[in-house]
Amino acid sequence: MRRLALAFALAATAALAAAPEEFSTSAGTLRLTPIQHASLMIKAGEKVMYVDPAQGSYDGLPPADYILITDIHGDHMVPALVDKLKKPGTVILAPKAVAEKVTGATVISNGETKTIGDFKVDAIPMYNLKPADNGQIYHEKGRGNGYIVTYGGKRFYFSGDTEGIPEMKALRNIDVAFVCMNLPFTMTAQDAAVAVRAFHPAIVYPYHYRGQDTAVFAKALEGSGIDVRLRDWYAK
Repeated sequence: MRRLALAFALAATAALAAAPEEFSTSAGTLRLTPIQHASLMIKAGEKVMYVDPAQGSYDGLPPADYILITDIHGDHMVPALVDKLKKPGTVILAPKAVAEKVTGATVISNGETKTIGDFKVDAIPMYNLKPADNGQIYHEKGRGNGYIVTYGGKRFYFSGDTEGIPEMKALRNIDVAFVCMNLPFTMTAQDAAVAVRAFHPAIVYPYHYRGQDTAVFAKALEGSGIDVRLRDWYAK
């Protein structure tokens, strides 16, 4: 009986992790479904957008109208999976380093804006401020993109792999933010909280957090007025 109860509990947890987050916009409801790590799906206006389709299961998910890719690392870019998800007419936006490896991608660089259907996409810098303890810089400035996706007047920020760079702290009027935190590749939960306090989104989700304690992030933002939402991006 206990094993059966545990099985039901685990199934419920997995279902919750995959349940879409819903946001009201002037153009209708936008549904955002966490997939795994930095990978997610957006449905809005009968269109489907994937951000960094790389990790997790895509069985049964619909083909893509739009795909955004942030960087060349394997937890963000898997060309074979992009080929599986795309269909005739799929628009793929990516930085130059990614477009050189993904067939059919259109280059969007830091500071550029492109409109695809009812979505406006702004490419935001993402990079390391300093080398990791091993001396390596995992994300050099200018190579990858974070993104602000605007739909129906709501602005959704996806940080990609970055530290709390000045360009992030200078963001304004972000409705929903997805912010990374994991060492040695990006930043600690505490550093992520400092950056989030600076640009003060209405809602923030930690994602791309493997190995970090998101409760530390939430604790550091207590009293800020920011709605911190914790979801399990690694449910089995």
